[in-house]
Amino acid sequence: MLKYGGFPEPFLKGTDRDLRRWHLQRNSRIVNSDIRDLENVRDISLIELLISALPERVGAPLSKKNLSQDLAVDFKTIEKWITILENVYYCFRVSPFGSPKIRAVKKEQKLFLWDWSELEDPGARWENFIGSHLLKYCHFQEDTEGHKMELRYLRDTDGREVDFVVMKNKKPLFAVECKKGEKQVSPAVKYFCERTSIPIFYQVHSGTNEFKHSEKIHVLPFDRFCDAVGLV
Repeated sequence: MLKYGGFPEPFLKGTDRDLRRWHLQRNSRIVNSDIRDLENVRDISLIELLISALPERVGAPLSKKNLSQDLAVDFKTIEKWITILENVYYCFRVSPFGSPKIRAVKKEQKLFLWDWSELEDPGARWENFIGSHLLKYCHFQEDTEGHKMELRYLRDTDGREVDFVVMKNKKPLFAVECKKGEKQVSPAVKYFCERTSIPIFYQVHSGTNEFKHSEKIHVLPFDRFCDAVGLV
């Protein structure tokens, strides 16, 4: 699933060739069918350029100003186009969690793709993979239990960051740091653990090692994390 994504066609076929073909077909369908049918976009070729520019920005604070300069269009146009891409389930954005006890960033959003298999960088793919599952977890809790759920991230003005914070009824439920390595606890996790009201931090990796750094910091593989939080 990490390699071929969560969409049925490439996942079930399970070959690199079919994955590449599916990427081309899906992106073409989004631009030339879904967006043309639903939205009044005059220069559809620029939407294609935006789609090609977004994967390399996954997981980092999204600068719409830089995108507007790269594509030579207005800042408001970039915002409109990203919203369109969200509406056709190409991408989603995550807003920051503004803890009152730290100098947290308050406006910079991060962007992720619903199809993480497009990402070549293994770290960005791992973060996007987990973020997608956390968002689906939030949607599931809202649909079945009626809780108000939000997916946020935590970053301060000095650049320390924890990848995700899951909110339940406006209160932090748990935080998740996505790491490929499985032994060292992120310094940012330790820092925010001491300074926020988040009750538990999970550092989730792709290996097999599992341990408790403290009562509030757990390091564990993805499957054990799913068991711990009830993620389906």
